[in-house]
This record gives sequence, structure tokens and C-alpha cells, in this order.
Amino acid sequence: MTNKRNYKSNVFAMLLEDQERALELYNAVNNSNYDDPTLVEINTIEGGFELSIQNDASFIFDNVLSIYEHQSTYCPNMPLRSLVYFATLVQEKYMNRDIFSRRLVSLPTPKFIVFYNGTEPQPEYSEMKLSDCFINKDDEKSMLELVCKVYNINAGKNKKLLERCRWLADYMVFVDKVREYHKGRTEAELEEDISKAIDYCIKNNYLREFFTSRRSEVLEVTKVDYTFERRMKLNYEEGEKDGILKGEARIIREIMKNENKSAEEVMKSVGIPESEYDIYLKML
Repeated sequence: MTNKRNYKSNVFAMLLEDQERALELYNAVNNSNYDDPTLVEINTIEGGFELSIQNDASFIFDNVLSIYEHQSTYCPNMPLRSLVYFATLVQEKYMNRDIFSRRLVSLPTPKFIVFYNGTEPQPEYSEMKLSDCFINKDDEKSMLELVCKVYNINAGKNKKLLERCRWLADYMVFVDKVREYHKGRTEAELEEDISKAIDYCIKNNYLREFFTSRRSEVLEVTKVDYTFERRMKLNYEEGEKDGILKGEARIIREIMKNENKSAEEVMKSVGIPESEYDIYLKML
């Protein structure tokens, strides 16, 4: 049993609480023209919107289970996360049926979509597959596969999708304004910059009603989400740097062994500054 969270972890998820917006995005993705949002079943469990590991929104319409994910930081594990979410949802909503009977348990067809709006360059459209994470690769297709369709919704990308879904385009105006106002400023100034972005959207009629009625929530979740994204990026960069240092330390050890030299002699020969010797010595 996963932990239930009855809060939203970002503005995208908050927006998809609404049946009309969910249907509008469904139509945009599937090139359809359904017009009755009351038929959209937002997935709820124990009174709260069920989220997956992070940032998911899910609803059922026309016997399709749409599992949508907002991604501001590229993560290749989206198919695995989506699998966990789907399994959790099936367990919660359908496992009360007798799966050991002779009757087939019917499930809505799942579709996994990722909307990417991070700053790292990504193609306009791509696909992530669960099989990419399998250890053993062979010519035979695995009996388990899950595909996430990834749409880049940054400026200039997937214009037709954004034209068909006005609120998604408006949401990206907000995202871009936060980035614009916060560029080059400190974390202490983040709340002020988010507030300015909200003011801009209200003034210029970008999701005006939503930002007006839920301003405090938007401010809080955006601050948390933006801080999380920044720290994830810093952790990745730090991890990448640490990996480089460990690789260089391994090379130093090999040279020491092969040439019977001291660590200091090797580091000097490969051009490592003397001021950094202690960093490598701790790894040897």
C-alpha cells in the first residue's frame, strides 16, 4: 500500500483536478472533440487525488485510463514510475474483484503521457520504454512493455497541441514568467518572483480565475517544486563531478601500480594541482 497524498505537488497537477481541463487536454492529445466533461472520472482514493511517486495526474474517460505526468527535470525512469502508478491504481480500484474466477476482469486501456517543460534541450516528441531499463537485452521482445509518449511543451514546440489546449499554453506562460523573473536571483527572492508571475497571468488573463482563487496554493507548491528541481539539478551535477573524480582516482591507482610511483608523483605527472592532492588521496 502506497502513502496517500491529498495535496498537489505542482500547478500542473492542480489544474488537472478539473474535469473540463482534463477533457480539453485529452482531446488535444487524442485529436478528439468530446464535449461532456461530466463523463471524466478523476481518480480519487480515500478522498484525495491519487498521485504516484511524484507529479502524476490520472483520469478515466471513454474506457481509457490517462496517466499524465509533468516533468521539469528529465528522468529516464518515467516508464518504471508509470508502471508503479498503474499497478497501484489497479490494486486500489480493481483488485476487490475476483481475479481467480473464470470471468475476465476488465480494465480501462492505459495511456502514459509525459509533458516536458524543463530547461534541458529535448526533442519535440520522443518515447520512453520500460524495456530500456532491462538488464538483459536480446532480440526477442519482452513480454512486458510500457511506453511513455513525451511531448515537449516549451516555447516553439508542439504548437498544435498547445493551440488545442488553451489552458496548457497559459500554464506555460506562467512557467516561463517564473523563470524570467527569477533568473539570476537568489532562492530568498523566489517567492517574490513567483508572486510577480501570478500577477502577470491575472492581469493578462492567463488562467485568471484559477490564479485568483488559488493564489496561496500556487505560490506554495511552485516554491517547493522549483526548489526541489534546483536541488535535484545541483545533486546531479555534484554526483557527476564526484563520478569524474572517482574515475580519475582509479586511473591514478593504476598508474601507481604499473609504474611503481607514489600518488604525489603520478598526480604531478598528469597535471593535477598540488592544492587538490588531498581530494584524490582520500579516494586512493
